[in-house]
Amino acid sequence: MLTTILMALVAGAVVGPLARLVLPGRQSMGVVLTVVLGAVGSLLGALIYYKATGVQDSDGIDWISGLIGVVVAAALIVGYGMITGNRQTR
Repeated sequence: MLTTILMALVAGAVVGPLARLVLPGRQSMGVVLTVVLGAVGSLLGALIYYKATGVQDSDGIDWISGLIGVVVAAALIVGYGMITGNRQTR
């Protein structure tokens, strides 16, 4: 489980920017917040995937879990924008 947490934090550096790329317009947030929301999205994506499939560990990169992480991170970025009042600009 510790390996999953560490890998999700590392994946946050990739998942956060990918989630921002998927969203239309510009989001007004910094790099650190993008990585943090990406890491949280990656962790939640892994948790959702593992609970849904029952898979505890996989060999190599689990791409489906990563895609779920991007979707969750995008939802977190939109939620952050709604909470802070920062709207996406075009």
